[in-house]
Amino acid sequence: MDRRLRLAALVDVDLHQVRCLAQDAAGDGPPPADPEALTARLGEELLPSWPDEWLVTERERWDQVRLHALEGLAQKLQREGEYLAALQTALTAAQIDPIRETAQRILIEILLAEGNRACAVKRYQEYRRLLRSELAVEPSPLMRRLVQDAISA
Repeated sequence: MDRRLRLAALVDVDLHQVRCLAQDAAGDGPPPADPEALTARLGEELLPSWPDEWLVTERERWDQVRLHALEGLAQKLQREGEYLAALQTALTAAQIDPIRETAQRILIEILLAEGNRACAVKRYQEYRRLLRSELAVEPSPLMRRLVQDAISA
């Protein structure tokens, strides 16, 4: 006799639903009809008030899923010219992991795409200060070139 506890087949698990939406958002298809709603759902932490140790790895796993989805969605929205939604999405990713360079780079690329060079340079400088104070490192050469090209343009 199997004594494992299981959910009934008719029970929907919101995490499973959002993971499926995240995969669709980061894929090659068109942006979702309501990118703001998806961004809000991807911005949610996994069981934030639960102190259980087993959740540490599961939270890290969820954070990686949502970061990749948010970054892919932000790039997709930028290509479509949906700059406000792209910025909101990239900002959500940067908020989840402020030192993650890909999220910061995408945010700067969106600012540049909409013609906000000064805002892009300011964002780079803030990111650079954060890396210096927290980790004593500099942004990557790729990130520096992105901003240098904006300054010299």
